[in-house]
Amino acid sequence: MKGRLLFRLYTASVFLGICFICAFRVTHFPTEGKVERWGWIGLIVAELWFSFYGFLTIVVRWNPVSRRTFKDRLSHRYEKNLPGVDIFICTADPTAEPPSLVINTALSLMAYDYPPDKLNIYLSDDGGSELTFYAMLEASRFCKIWLPFCRKFKVEPRSPEVYFGSAVEPLDDPLNYKEWLSVKKSFEDMMMRIHTTTKLGEISKDIRKQHKGFREWVVVSSRRDHQTILQILIDGRDPGAVDVEGEHLPTLVYLAREKRPHYHHNFKAGAMNALIRVSSKISNSPIIMNVDCDMYSNNSGCVRDAMCFFMDEEKGHEIAYVQYPQHFHNLKKNDIYASSFLVELELEMLGVDGNGGPCYLGTGCFHRRDALCGKKYCKELKINRAEVNDKTKIEESAVVIEETCKVLASCTYEQNKQWGKEMGLKYGFPVEDGITGLSIQCQGWRSVYTNPERKGFTGLGPTTLLQTLIQQKRWSEGHLQAFLSKYCPLLYGHKKIPLKLQLSYCPHNMWAANSLPTLYIVAVPSLCLLRGISLFPKISSPWVIPFVYVAFAHRAYSLGEFLWLGGTLKGWCNLQRIWVFKRTTSYLFGFFDTILKLFGFSEQVFALTAKVADEDVSERYEREVMEFGASSPMFSIIATLALLNLFCLVGTPLKKVIVKDTNMVEVLDQFGLQILGCCLLVMINLPVYQALFFRRDNGRLPPSTTYQSMIIALLACAIAIY
Repeated sequence: MKGRLLFRLYTASVFLGICFICAFRVTHFPTEGKVERWGWIGLIVAELWFSFYGFLTIVVRWNPVSRRTFKDRLSHRYEKNLPGVDIFICTADPTAEPPSLVINTALSLMAYDYPPDKLNIYLSDDGGSELTFYAMLEASRFCKIWLPFCRKFKVEPRSPEVYFGSAVEPLDDPLNYKEWLSVKKSFEDMMMRIHTTTKLGEISKDIRKQHKGFREWVVVSSRRDHQTILQILIDGRDPGAVDVEGEHLPTLVYLAREKRPHYHHNFKAGAMNALIRVSSKISNSPIIMNVDCDMYSNNSGCVRDAMCFFMDEEKGHEIAYVQYPQHFHNLKKNDIYASSFLVELELEMLGVDGNGGPCYLGTGCFHRRDALCGKKYCKELKINRAEVNDKTKIEESAVVIEETCKVLASCTYEQNKQWGKEMGLKYGFPVEDGITGLSIQCQGWRSVYTNPERKGFTGLGPTTLLQTLIQQKRWSEGHLQAFLSKYCPLLYGHKKIPLKLQLSYCPHNMWAANSLPTLYIVAVPSLCLLRGISLFPKISSPWVIPFVYVAFAHRAYSLGEFLWLGGTLKGWCNLQRIWVFKRTTSYLFGFFDTILKLFGFSEQVFALTAKVADEDVSERYEREVMEFGASSPMFSIIATLALLNLFCLVGTPLKKVIVKDTNMVEVLDQFGLQILGCCLLVMINLPVYQALFFRRDNGRLPPSTTYQSMIIALLACAIAIY
């Protein structure tokens, strides 16, 4: 990547500034005043932590690489010998993840620019919903006209809902226009049937007669207590499984693994492992790809892109997985909740790739089946390029396969086996993807990160603040749990992966640990300002230069980087705001929940992020108005810290000038940096003040949160003064 020299010069200058800051802390440490000394000690510890964390991020960014593929060469050499691909879609709740959303993802994946007889789509429905099954049944019919339509019109993206919502009608060709309208009407009719059935909440008798699979729900007690439900909706091995043009259709399979109250199902990791086993008996493709149910295919050529890595003559046999970035189509231009992860996905992941290979992100990833099933790397484990999947000969009927494979998704199958330990995705962590990727890399495999110009997958990001904070809490908690377990990259990866790759895992692993120093930086300097304790050099002192330079250079470089990657100034400001919010709430709760789990006082809970929102919530998001609304301990902390900084900023001049009649120039000279920091925190919290005092919509902060936060903030200020 270009620009590395500029980054390294910037890093060297900031390091020099930090050295001067350390020198100031050592030479100016207060000798009197117990409170003042403890204030300095806490600040020194926080600054040392941020310096250490900054070092880790520098390691990540030191050597970024980018990759591009040549799909024309792949087609020229291996078109007739392309490997089969088993595609896994995971859903867990038909309310949070509506069936209409799921099938649009499934249809986009079925329509890949890849031999359809080598594509096998598997849906894991952990909600065990017959509504989702019905939607998949509708999709199995609609795909017969959708796939030929995509080939003819070169559709992009191939999610019908997204395509018809943005495509321009082909008015210049009457025949094409007529066909275009016909397919669109068929899609709209299908969606209307699905929405109607979903709204009713049950399947009608007429629909139940359409497929034998509905009989399975006759004996289903609840979504948490039911037998394995396995239905092959399209059998790709059947010569009769063709679209309206006579072309082969991909295999389409619905699976709801067995659930029983007294058996832990291990959330998404358990669902993925069940799919690995079931698919091994139905299609057993050497490549597995998995996506979340909201991550539709945005690039019909991304399977071929991934195959360029796996089929590479020199290095392909070393690659365990190819990771695509996550992108979100529902985010606004200024990304009010910083959900795009722009810098992380567009820049930092390139650095991790340069350090030895990206981590597994849990979605949008192509895996080598052997590696995912726990096999160690060896040169003999290559895809047989002479092997062609032949589905024309059916050895067993679909009905027989359905019955024989059900045991593979039962609650008891994994007992006394290595699934979740040495095979498949790892169990016991909220971020099973990260430790699974680390484990694969420690087996000798490599991974690569590819980010084509047309994004491979696009999904739905959080559209409320609470959704964002809960998601960040789960991630930070999971990463810290992994760091404190045997999967700590510095221990587990020792002598197995490069040191720079071990260190590249650490910034995410230490998200939660950032909470305490950030909380200190946000609260204590403002309280010290109110009390009259100076923590920084005077404005007139030359020692102020390194403090100002480090702060300015760090933020200026961050802003330039964000704008260079396509962000906006307002979007960068939103990023700084969410940076403060998540570190003082999500990471804080994640940190203490991890500690409680270590001592056995808490159990793992998986919080599903909703993919739908109420109409008024969506309307406020469109206007980029921050959503609070509900009562939450996280909102109480945010509001308390916001009021604390406001009270300190307003109270300091009143206390200094009015009460003690102090010269304002002297105050600004002595406390200039603290006042500036307090002002910045007040500016960051402007949406919080609006939600506390000025807004009257349902997205404001509840009065109970307002009163509670005011009392705590005033009490803290009173203690600081007296």
